[in-house]
Amino acid sequence: MNTTTVNAYAATSATEPLVRTTIERRAVGAHDVLIEIAYSGICHSDIHTVRGEWGPMPYPLTVGHEIVGVVTEVGTEVTLHRVGDRVGVGCMVNSCGACANCLAGVEQYCLKGNTGTYAATDQDGTITQGGYSTHIVVVEHFVLKVPENIPYEAAAPLLCAGITTYSPLAHWNAGPGKKVAVVGMGGLGHMAVKIAHAMGAEVTVLSQSLSKRDDGLRFGADHYYATSDSETFTTLANTFDLIINTVSAKLELDSYLSMLALDGTMVNVGAPPEALPLHVFTLFTNRRSFAGSTIGGIRETQEMLDFCAEHNIAPEVEVISADGINAAYERVLSSDVRYRFVIDVATLK
Repeated sequence: MNTTTVNAYAATSATEPLVRTTIERRAVGAHDVLIEIAYSGICHSDIHTVRGEWGPMPYPLTVGHEIVGVVTEVGTEVTLHRVGDRVGVGCMVNSCGACANCLAGVEQYCLKGNTGTYAATDQDGTITQGGYSTHIVVVEHFVLKVPENIPYEAAAPLLCAGITTYSPLAHWNAGPGKKVAVVGMGGLGHMAVKIAHAMGAEVTVLSQSLSKRDDGLRFGADHYYATSDSETFTTLANTFDLIINTVSAKLELDSYLSMLALDGTMVNVGAPPEALPLHVFTLFTNRRSFAGSTIGGIRETQEMLDFCAEHNIAPEVEVISADGINAAYERVLSSDVRYRFVIDVATLK
């Protein structure tokens, strides 16, 4: 098969609305898989990217890194997937495969830099284009198997929101006897609550207001506090073993770090564009740690999908047509989504 033109939605600049267009997909190589995309989630990272908030971008650009679909063609040497398989693609589509981190199965931390699903330079020199499109060609190693009992449209956000929260919860041993706080109850936050609860932790939500309290408790939270109330920080001082911060806004880090118990860790998975100041003395108390985490390796992402299937965990989604992407972006920015938009890619065909 030669290079193929497929329908897509793309950003033409940092300020213009996304538009319907076409993009090129490479020919299927020996180790490649061609996927007909069924659903693609909308992540806040997509918005940061297309609006140039994380640096200048190569326009026109098709974003989207929460992708599920069906294998329609495989390369001659592919062994991991077959035509007809229900599969997914997350935030990366390649890595060097040879550095210490890749060999350890944490390709997201590839020492040469992993190849992002969009806005990255692929190994053939082209710019990667993401999941707001009808098809994608991906190296087989970076294609995940989507369990049958996860609702198809709900599976897409697991490839970013799911693994972004699962990875630090697993790494820092969330489970029975651990007190875990989740900052923010958006697309990432609601997944962190569901996963931490399924792991057996005691879960507290720290949200600006109590407007989503009923949802939080329904998702598995044991407690729910408003951070707009200064008493929250006094009440919960020295409480948590682990805090997962999912928001991409500037926080008063010292206030949140002060809620960590002895040897507690606060992990940022939200990615605000500006620097976040803190006082080192806050870390000295209780031997606290402040850390960061990004997505997960392919092995861990498959582990997350299987865990979610086993525990009947799925994101709360609102399915939209491709023509609704720009309106969805505005709603994400005003926190008017519960909890993840997913594009029905059939509307692009």
